Amino acid sequence: MVVVTDSTAYLPEGFAQRHGVHVVPLHVAVDGESVLDGIDFGPVELAAALGAHRRVTTSRPTPGELAEVYRSLLDDGAGAVVSVHLSRELSGTWEAARLAAEEVDRTRVRVVDSRSSGMGLGFAVLAASAAAARGAGADEVEEAATAAAGRVRMFFCVETLDHLRRGGRIGAAAALLGTALAVKPLLHVDDGRIVPLEKVRTMTRAVGRLVDLAAEAAGTGPVGLAVHHLAAPERAVELATRLDERLPDSRGCLVSEVGAVIGAHTGPGVLGVVVLPGGLDLG
Repeated sequence: MVVVTDSTAYLPEGFAQRHGVHVVPLHVAVDGESVLDGIDFGPVELAAALGAHRRVTTSRPTPGELAEVYRSLLDDGAGAVVSVHLSRELSGTWEAARLAAEEVDRTRVRVVDSRSSGMGLGFAVLAASAAAARGAGADEVEEAATAAAGRVRMFFCVETLDHLRRGGRIGAAAALLGTALAVKPLLHVDDGRIVPLEKVRTMTRAVGRLVDLAAEAAGTGPVGLAVHHLAAPERAVELATRLDERLPDSRGCLVSEVGAVIGAHTGPGVLGVVVLPGGLDLG
């Protein structure tokens, strides 16, 4: 049993290898030049490109590329593949995976829509991986991913909504654009879509609200936590520290920087928190 995901999971460094997860990169174009997310083009290159006002766009893996991955894994001895991907509302990756599964063998390749991205997707992937490591069959591994994805809550703030608006990732959220430059929009992922939540006056207040929202979503008991950022490492560490202090039942807050597929649509300075009520035993 092998778990596959895409590069928008933004698992912390080493996690994919440690947990036996196969990652398929999405495509990135920088001023028309094609590169691969997380392989040829990471967060450092992304921040530099955006800072230089270069045009960065992203696209899904093709069904053919995914089919090749599935065939290779099955030929190498995998009994089945569970392929978990970012929300179909945000990308065509899930659809490409579905088409690839039908081409290869849909009884042996299961495709899951995480209805999220970043570690919202990542927690679903790790839940599937943990089930596979216990020797679970395809049905149980698929259910583990689906169940974890259903518990995830994701909140984030951006310096500006311009990147999301230009990338077509928000509609109604454009109404949050304030006339005051200090207004910082807070958004969340609701049923796979990015939607507006509220707005605050400064990024300092935004960090405080992210902590409050995470605590409300976590409830009582164990919780999985992750923080994402782009070109804001100090702010990310501050947020992770405050989350650990506020939620002592967490097993430690994971921190990772986003790449092009998320970062090109949010811009530098984005700060996000992913909450998994109930937590996840990563072994």
